[in-house]
Amino acid sequence: MKRGIYALLLLALVLTLSGCSGGRPSSGADNDPLSDTAHPVGSTIRGGEIVVGIAQDLDSSLDPHQMIAAGTAGTREVLFNVFEGLVRPTPDGELVPAVAESFVIDGTRHVFTLREGVRFHNGDLVTVEDIVYSINRSADASNTSTFVSALSVVTDVDAISDREVVIEIEEQDNEFIAHLTVAIIPAGYDNQARHPVGTGPFRFVSFSPQEYLILERFEEYWGSPAYLDRVTFHVYGSVDAAILAMNAGAIDIASHFSVDQVRQLSDDFYVLEGSMNLVQALFLNNLVPPMDDLRVRQALSYAVDIRQIMDFLADGRGSPIGSGMHPAFTRYFNADLIDFYPHDPERAMALLAEAGLADGFDLQITVPAVYTPHVITAEVIVEQLRAVGVRATINQVEWTYWVSEVNRGRNFESTIIGLDARNLTAHSMLERYVSDNGRNFINFDSAEFDEVFLRARAASDDAERVSLYMELQEILAREAASVFLQDLSNLVAINRQLAGFQFYPLYVIDLAPIHFVEETVR
Repeated sequence: MKRGIYALLLLALVLTLSGCSGGRPSSGADNDPLSDTAHPVGSTIRGGEIVVGIAQDLDSSLDPHQMIAAGTAGTREVLFNVFEGLVRPTPDGELVPAVAESFVIDGTRHVFTLREGVRFHNGDLVTVEDIVYSINRSADASNTSTFVSALSVVTDVDAISDREVVIEIEEQDNEFIAHLTVAIIPAGYDNQARHPVGTGPFRFVSFSPQEYLILERFEEYWGSPAYLDRVTFHVYGSVDAAILAMNAGAIDIASHFSVDQVRQLSDDFYVLEGSMNLVQALFLNNLVPPMDDLRVRQALSYAVDIRQIMDFLADGRGSPIGSGMHPAFTRYFNADLIDFYPHDPERAMALLAEAGLADGFDLQITVPAVYTPHVITAEVIVEQLRAVGVRATINQVEWTYWVSEVNRGRNFESTIIGLDARNLTAHSMLERYVSDNGRNFINFDSAEFDEVFLRARAASDDAERVSLYMELQEILAREAASVFLQDLSNLVAINRQLAGFQFYPLYVIDLAPIHFVEETVR
């Protein structure tokens, strides 16, 4: 049950454990790696240590507000256990009070009542001054390192009693509450980047870049305490080493496996299936020729066979999408766009000819090497594009390079990655395509999209907002902003001695309910 850091030095892992939703039972088919997904049963054991593998290194700064402003999903997934906001998400996709005990919304006025007895990991009680500080820090546009764009609508934050804080926003926004998952941190504490302090069920212990991050249970947590004593997240580097590590007993949980990789695991693990709640796409840099030509972007969309990719990658598992929203946002997801670009190589070649590219063109697909599903997807797409004369090559890069050169530097032609929602709002999925948005790394520029987005943001009527979100997705599809593929299936391998793993509609892992059991099912 106990794990020592020394054991980690022997093996390596490439896989990330990310939060997912939509867990489902296996098909029971012969040779199906999900045909035996029995959860362990028996008495719950409190205590113990586990190791979780992560594919990418964490951000150099562990400051939660910097994490939201410019950080990566991997960092958010880990620090979900360290920080809490006024509210927090549940596995069912709801928002419930966290640091706040309750809240009342009246138009643009949001009144939060502080929960009594909440302590930071440094032992200090949380006060209303900490709440005011945290919200103002995140909403301060002059501090670009911690500015959270979703909080730009905040006009005032004020403590009106020793337990109540009022947050005023510019105009009524039914989705604003979801942004208040932003971390509450101690006022004036200036070492969050290196030694983060929050209120979550686990406290930070240590971090060694490119190696590991260690958390331990916070004994004074206000809510239900975590079961595990300690969790180590360890950064690894190859798929083969990942399988070896798990089969050698050095890793307890990992995900993002392909079906073939799961088949290589020993019987010491059971596998759960969920969706990643990501928009996977062949993202195109709309400023780089010839992707600045709508006909070329449409040609690429017709040339790609999404269902063949799904079959090759995960035996057909996954959910096809047609635009920049994933299916977990059920009422906002425009399912009519799934087949907006049916696989049609002849149509693709005709469009390329119209664009003066009858002989095709060269295309580089930059892919983070740590994400096997994206690499495999790129390999399939290379062959599909070859059929229409596009000479695609794959440029596998380190994750840090992808973040700096592709995501931030926008120095790429195309890339395959999965984008998450960051919070429980459909708003955040679409905001990234606004022309002047800092997260618009594909340089999509549509005056029509920008105008409709502003109307959607201001809409007070829910039905109107749904209609406008559908329209925004249609614009992305019509303009072929990128080649939208699927919400990937996520196969999570878990030590048979462990139970309690929960799927979330966000890119996170909740460590609190995970626990060892006294007896196992084999």
